[in-house]
Amino acid sequence: MTSKVYSKQIGGSHYMEMVMQPSEFINKNKLQFAEGNAIKYICRHASKGEVQDLEKAKHYIDMIIERDYGPQTRPLPHGFTLTPSKDPDMTPMTEEEEYRNAGITKEEAQKK
Repeated sequence: MTSKVYSKQIGGSHYMEMVMQPSEFINKNKLQFAEGNAIKYICRHASKGEVQDLEKAKHYIDMIIERDYGPQTRPLPHGFTLTPSKDPDMTPMTEEEEYRNAGITKEEAQKK
């Protein structure tokens, strides 16, 4: 049974329309701050913050990933690969050379 504290909402009604308020779920499952906020923003996006709430949820999920699994590397742009050089004196390619080698222009890469 839901306690009286969860039967009200201060500021708005977007949680009251749910079967269970996210705060009740979060507290009963003893979730950490970042997990709780991700759940909160996912639950309310359709009735309150829309895409911005989903972006906030992604931000908290990224925090959880970094906290629990360490920093993650970002994928390279489409068409790019890292190939280690066997020549220690080899100078890195310029950005222009990288795009040319990938067969695309900078503008095409930015559209993807």
